[in-house]
Amino acid sequence: MKQIIETNGLSKEYRVGDRILPVLQDISLAVTEGSFTVISGSSGSGKTTLLSLLSGIDRPSRGRVLLDGLDITDYSENELAPLRNEMIGFVFQAFHLVPSLNALENVMFPAELKRDAGAREKAIELLKRVGLWERRNNSVEQLSGGEKQRVAICRALINRPRILFADEPTGNLDSDNSNEVMKLLLGLHREYGTTLVMATHNSEISAMANRILRLRDGSLVGDVEQ
Repeated sequence: MKQIIETNGLSKEYRVGDRILPVLQDISLAVTEGSFTVISGSSGSGKTTLLSLLSGIDRPSRGRVLLDGLDITDYSENELAPLRNEMIGFVFQAFHLVPSLNALENVMFPAELKRDAGAREKAIELLKRVGLWERRNNSVEQLSGGEKQRVAICRALINRPRILFADEPTGNLDSDNSNEVMKLLLGLHREYGTTLVMATHNSEISAMANRILRLRDGSLVGDVEQ
C-alpha cells in the first residue's frame, strides 16, 4: 500500500524566554493512502501540533515531513500554499469560517483561489449533499454550530483533497450533531477515497478508525491497527 504521509524524527519545541519547551519528540510514522487514522491523547499531548506539522501549517524544529513523497519540510510559504490548496483539506474544532462571507461563499473560497470556473457548481452540490442548500445565503453568525461544521467540511472538500486533516471536529458539538458530522466525514472519506487523519480524544470515534496513534507528553506511545 502507498504511504501518502511519512515523518522521520519529527520534533517541535518552543522557546519561552530562556526556557525551551518540548511539544513533540522524535515522531516517526507512515500513513497509508485512503486510510482513516486517529491521533489520540489527552489535552496537551501534542495532537494539534502534530496535525499542524503534517499539514505544513507549522514547521518542525527537527525531522522531516513527506507528503506523497515530497519533502515539504523546507518549503517556503509560497511553495506550501498551492500544495495545501491542491492536496490538503483541514477541518478545525473552531470552524474558522470567514465571517464576512455567507455559507455558499465560504465553501467556494478554496476553489476560487484556484480560479476554478466550476467553484459555484461544486459548492452548490456539496451544500445540497449535507442538507444546507436552504441555508446557502445565511451569514456565519446565522448558522448553528453543527451547520458551521458542515459548511467547514464542504469547504475542506471542494478541491477534492487527497488528505483531510480534522482537529477535534466534533469538540464543540452536542452528541446529535457530533454523530451527523462523523457520518458525513466517514461517508465522504469512503466515497472519495480521501486519506482521513483526525485528532480526537473521543473513544467512540477512535473505534471507527483503521489505526490509532496514541500520544503522551509529546511522544508516540502507541500504534494500533484495527
